[in-house]
Amino acid sequence: MRDHPDHHDAELLLRLYELRREEKLCKARDWLATEFHADSLEDFRQRYPRASEGEVYFRMVTGYWEMAASLVDHGLMHEELFFENNGEFYFVWMRIRHLVPAAREACKNPQMLGALERVAQKYEKWMERRAPGALEAARELIKTGVQGGGARAS
Repeated sequence: MRDHPDHHDAELLLRLYELRREEKLCKARDWLATEFHADSLEDFRQRYPRASEGEVYFRMVTGYWEMAASLVDHGLMHEELFFENNGEFYFVWMRIRHLVPAAREACKNPQMLGALERVAQKYEKWMERRAPGALEAARELIKTGVQGGGARAS
């Protein structure tokens, strides 16, 4: 990782922010925060059949954050700048991570959502150095607060 972000990192960060404000993606992000629930891949497929609104929203949100994480994973965006300005990717990862192994197996794609996973793991280490205990508190909020009213990370 480069020591300091530059104006290219800032431009990418601002562009990602602009994309996040797109109306349908905003709805999809809200849906994932407040309405999404699936205990397993089979449960997911039953609740959100192919081309259903939920399945489309799920793909939009995970696709967006996989793309953003990929920029960080490949060193195209300064990691710490990204972490300082985005917590939502980690929230998304926490909401879906239990589904990923079965989805990878079903699709025969061990790299599915791989950038999101790798960047989430780096974020965990970064947060533990920066704010010990904050991730555990966030995990508890995700478990208890999401279903009842929409705790979406910034």
